[in-house]
Amino acid sequence: MPIRITGMNSGLDTESIITALTQSKKDKVDTHTGDQKKLSWKQDKWKALNKKVVNFYNGALSTMRFSTAYTKKTTTASNSNAVTVVTGDNAMNATQTMSVDKLAKAAYLTGGKVETTESELTKNTNVSALSGFTAGDIDITVGDKKAKISVADSDTIGSVLDKIKNAKFLELDEESGEYVEGKEAVSSKLDINFDEKNGRFFVSAKETGAASNFEFSGNPVAALGLSKEGEADEDGNTKNYIAGSSAQITLNGVEYTSDNNTFEINGLTITANEVTTSAFTLTTKQDTSGIYDNVKKLIKEYNDLMKEFSTLYNADAAKKYKMLTDDQKDAMTDTEVEEWENKIKEGLLSKDETIGTVRNALQTIVASSITIGEGDNAKSYSLASFGIATGSYFSTEENERDVLHIDGDPDDDVSSGNTDILKAMIASDPDAVMNFFTEFSKNMYGKISDLMKGTEYSSAFTIYEDKLMASQYSAYNTKISDAQKALEAAQDKLYKKFATMESALSKINSSSSSLSGFFGTGG
Repeated sequence: MPIRITGMNSGLDTESIITALTQSKKDKVDTHTGDQKKLSWKQDKWKALNKKVVNFYNGALSTMRFSTAYTKKTTTASNSNAVTVVTGDNAMNATQTMSVDKLAKAAYLTGGKVETTESELTKNTNVSALSGFTAGDIDITVGDKKAKISVADSDTIGSVLDKIKNAKFLELDEESGEYVEGKEAVSSKLDINFDEKNGRFFVSAKETGAASNFEFSGNPVAALGLSKEGEADEDGNTKNYIAGSSAQITLNGVEYTSDNNTFEINGLTITANEVTTSAFTLTTKQDTSGIYDNVKKLIKEYNDLMKEFSTLYNADAAKKYKMLTDDQKDAMTDTEVEEWENKIKEGLLSKDETIGTVRNALQTIVASSITIGEGDNAKSYSLASFGIATGSYFSTEENERDVLHIDGDPDDDVSSGNTDILKAMIASDPDAVMNFFTEFSKNMYGKISDLMKGTEYSSAFTIYEDKLMASQYSAYNTKISDAQKALEAAQDKLYKKFATMESALSKINSSSSSLSGFFGTGG
């Protein structure tokens, strides 16, 4: 913008005069700028609200459409210390007899004492100084896998330790009966340490069970103390070696084994924790509390959404609060500006037609009845049939009137004192509960899906016209630009007129000064 120097000859405050004369055009710029800002706030409000709708749609509402949400089962053990049980959906309701006969153990070797000709024995001791040492290969067998390491005279106890830790295990080829190159396990199967104080290697299988039993063989083994000492018993134990063993349980008279104490049997995942001296029972039955909790979660998520709708819809429109211009903000404190703008933001969706439409649609689903069964067995149910309803209209706050309460719910002050019809129905007729809430959830899910379908003005999974609002926001850029240009053009035109006037006054003043000088000289 050019530098304008005005009023030098006329003495007029042309800046203020021009500002006043173009105020109406400045107002248009401010109005469009304010309206665009207000629209951006409205977009933010809708984005936050739409996210809550989508979360409800994808949350408990989606889950409760399927029967798996109602087939929760639980298993209890009369000896809770002996086992931990996870119950799958396909587990059968039953009482079973069980005992834990054995727990899985990892194989463990306490190495023989290593002797040396040197004064002390450490990990830095060269293996050639060990009594009876002969260089060569060591074969390490763990279950059906084998590894081979080479031990030379130049190795130390520490380097042998590292070689065993990093050994690559080959898998046994079932067809040839040989250990085949290329079938390598990428990590060691053993934990091993050398205790310098006691002069011994200690080795343990990383996994429990008989399948992880291990053995060292080869010339260097004896000097390193890695040999098993004494005759092995029927379980494979020797004087210094504890063989790995599998866990064993007896369930309904049938024995089962596992290498890791965990058994998967007919929908139950049973983890054995301790050996038992007598049999105990496992009881699997319908988990009615799980069904109740799922229904309660669905109602809570619905209530949270409806309260949000009501709060936004019933908010004060705050029509007396207009968008502030920059000049108005300059005349106010930051706190005053924030409070003013918050009033506008709170009322942006007041009596919004879209919110009203969505609320009414969900209220209709809530108030509807669903027929379960066919023919003579058909029966009509509503939420009220399960003790679920809104509170009294006149005694409930405006934004709480859509909230549903479950009779007997200990967490709800409104209905906690009522008889718990829902729990009674779950206990007496769980199929009716499942069938009703499955259909109820499908109906509401379908209605929200319809409301979120993409259109010319809205994107998919969006309940408001986000495309239209984005277009309107862009249109304001053009309006603001055009209004700004019109303002500047009007200002430029007036500045030129005043400049012309100033120029004429300058010439008049110059002529007047010349005449005054002429007559003064003549006197």
